[in-house]
Amino acid sequence: MSQLSNLSPQPLWSIFEKICSIPHPSKHEDKISAWIQQWVLELGLNIKEDKVGNLIIKKPATPGMENKKGVILQAHMDMVPQKNSDKEHNFVTDPIEPYIDGDWVTANGTTLGADNGIGLSASLAVLASKDIKHGPLEVLVTIDEEAGMTGAFGLEAGWLEGDILLNTDSEDEGEVYMGCAGGIDVNIKLPLETEPVGENVQSYSLSIKGLKGGHSGVDIHLGRGNANKILTRFLKLHQQELNISLSQFNGGSLRNAIPREASMELNVHHENSISLGQAVDAFQALLNTELSAVEPNLQLSLNKIGLANAQFSKATQFAFVNSVNACVNGVIRMSDEVEGVVETSTNLGVITTQDKHLHIQCLVRSLIDSARANTQNMISSTFELAGAAIECTGAYPGWEPRTDSPIKDLLRETYQKMFGTLPNIMVIHAGLECGLFKDAYPNWDMVSFGPTIRFPHSPDEKVKIDTVAPFYQLLLQVLENIPNK
Repeated sequence: MSQLSNLSPQPLWSIFEKICSIPHPSKHEDKISAWIQQWVLELGLNIKEDKVGNLIIKKPATPGMENKKGVILQAHMDMVPQKNSDKEHNFVTDPIEPYIDGDWVTANGTTLGADNGIGLSASLAVLASKDIKHGPLEVLVTIDEEAGMTGAFGLEAGWLEGDILLNTDSEDEGEVYMGCAGGIDVNIKLPLETEPVGENVQSYSLSIKGLKGGHSGVDIHLGRGNANKILTRFLKLHQQELNISLSQFNGGSLRNAIPREASMELNVHHENSISLGQAVDAFQALLNTELSAVEPNLQLSLNKIGLANAQFSKATQFAFVNSVNACVNGVIRMSDEVEGVVETSTNLGVITTQDKHLHIQCLVRSLIDSARANTQNMISSTFELAGAAIECTGAYPGWEPRTDSPIKDLLRETYQKMFGTLPNIMVIHAGLECGLFKDAYPNWDMVSFGPTIRFPHSPDEKVKIDTVAPFYQLLLQVLENIPNK
C-alpha cells in the first residue's frame, strides 16, 4: 500500500491510503468516524457529530477571506462492500488492499472505496493544509450513503452555516453535475411452500459468475448481464422439459449493484442428468452469442451436490420463476430533456431464500417522480399476481437542476481557465445526497464533481490516477475564487 504515498497530490493520496486501511462498509462506519474525529482534533479544528452520526467540521477562513460566502465540502464515509467469490475478505474487519495497475489505482479482489473515498480524502486534505486559500469552510461527512442515505435523511437544519455545497461524489473528471435521479426500494416477500424431494433424484448447484456487475445507476445503460434474471431465464426455458424442481435461489448482494453472481440448487431425475448438462452447455453458448461484447467472462457452472432436504412446491416455483422472469429490469426510458442520460431504470438486485420466504429487492431510479412511481407499480403488479407482499421504502427525491446556479457558473469558468476547455454540465442517473439536503437547507447552491472512477460498486472499481490531481486543483481554485457575501 505504501506505493500510493508516492502519488501526487499529497496529502490526498496518503489520506486515501489511511482510509483504505480502516474498514468502513455501509452500516459499519464507527471505526472510520472515530479516526476522522481524532485526526481533526489533532489539527485543532472544531468537529461535531449529529444524532445520526454525520460529522460536521469547521475551519476558519484564511486571513483576508473572512467575507467570502461560506462553503461546505461534502463526502460520505461509507463504501460499497463487494468482492469476488474466490476472495477471502471480511469488510467489517479487514483493510482494503489498493495497488497501482498502470494508469489506475484498484483493489485486490474487492471494491476499492474510491467512491467516495477520494472525495473524502480531498476534503480532509483541504482541512490539513495551511497554504490553501479559502473563506469560511465546513466539511460535512455523511454516513450510510450507499445503503440508505441515512445521513442525508437525518441531516437537520441549523448545524451548517455555509451558502454553497460542493459534493465530491461524482465519477467523471471534466463533468459537473447539477441534478440527479431520485429512487425507491421495492421489497418483495414471496411465501415459500416446500415439499419432499422425490425418489431417484440427483441435486445440483447451478451458478453464474464472471459478470461485470457495477453501479445500478451509473452503469445500468451498458447492457450488462443480471445474474438473477439470467438464472431464472434458464429455469423458464428448461424446467418443464427436464422436470426441474428448485430448492434454493440466492443472487446478488446489494440492491444498488447490478448482480454479478447467483446460484441455485435444483433437482432432476437421474435419467435427465445428461440432458441437464447439455442444456447448461447450450445456454452458455446462447449467452456467449448474446452478451460476449459486454460480458466476455460470463461462466455457468453445474456441480453435483448432496441430495436436497426439500424442494419448492410446484405453486411456489411457478410463481417465483414467472414473476422474476417477467419483472422489468434495466433501462425503462431515456431522458427527453438531457441527451444520453437515463430517465428511468430498475435493478433486480438481490434474491435470497430464507425464513420460509423468497426475498427480492429492486431499486427504481428516475429523474421524474411520476415515472418512478409508475415503474414501482409495474414491479408491484407483477409480484402481486404471484401472491407476494410488497413494501416500498427509502424513497428519496431527485435533485432538480438550478439553471441560475452561481457556483455552477464559477466552476465552469474556472475549469475553462485552468484546462482550456469547458466541462460538461450534466444530470446524473445515480442518486446523490444533494436532493435530500434541500429539505433542511433549501437555499444551498450545489454542484457535484470528482475524478474519473470506473466500475464502482464492483470488485473492478478503479480510479484514474491522472484525473485526481486536476479534480483537486479545480477544487482549490474554486475555493480561492468564491465570491463575497
